[in-house]
Amino acid sequence: MGTFFLNDFDNMEKFYRAKFINSLSGIKSANLVGTIDKNGQTNLSIASSVVHIGANPALMGLIFRPATVPRHSFENIKDTGWFTLNHVGKSFFKKAHQSSARYEKETSEFDAVGLEDEFIDGISAPFVKNSSLKIGLKLREVIHLGINKTEFVIGEVICVDVSENHIEKDGYIDIESLSTVGVTGLDAYHEIKKPTRLSYAKPGQLIKEI
Repeated sequence: MGTFFLNDFDNMEKFYRAKFINSLSGIKSANLVGTIDKNGQTNLSIASSVVHIGANPALMGLIFRPATVPRHSFENIKDTGWFTLNHVGKSFFKKAHQSSARYEKETSEFDAVGLEDEFIDGISAPFVKNSSLKIGLKLREVIHLGINKTEFVIGEVICVDVSENHIEKDGYIDIESLSTVGVTGLDAYHEIKKPTRLSYAKPGQLIKEI
């Protein structure tokens, strides 16, 4: 078993370190971030940093890397106040991965990777038509993280597009049935298997499968 410390990280080759550190958090959700600028130019980028923040109000957040190069999605969100999150599915994860390439601002990743956009009334940003779970969000806050110059973008969930066939009686969304994939590190994609759901944990009570 290897034990790694800070000096070991410092001695790692740049891309080896990036893959190593990015793998530490395990399997994460894979989402495509849909945005549009004020001139109607659409943009699409893949993200693995999406997190749940709260249910009431319904808030979600994601991290954008430092602006050492143009960050079209982040710029569009700041300018328009809207963005979408779209689950990546098994049928198009390679196209989703390709959206991470550094296209020019004048190029829509929707067109470049072969994914179709669509719009829902009341939401300014584009959704990915191919996605089985789509979320429309309004920008609520941007927090600059001085420790590494990243930007934490928080949005309020305004719209969710998902078939009711995938929602269980208690509100749980069956992600596995949506054919959503997860991602580890920068480039490893995982199929999601049917999970075992457990009862609410209380002191002195046995956990049961539900």
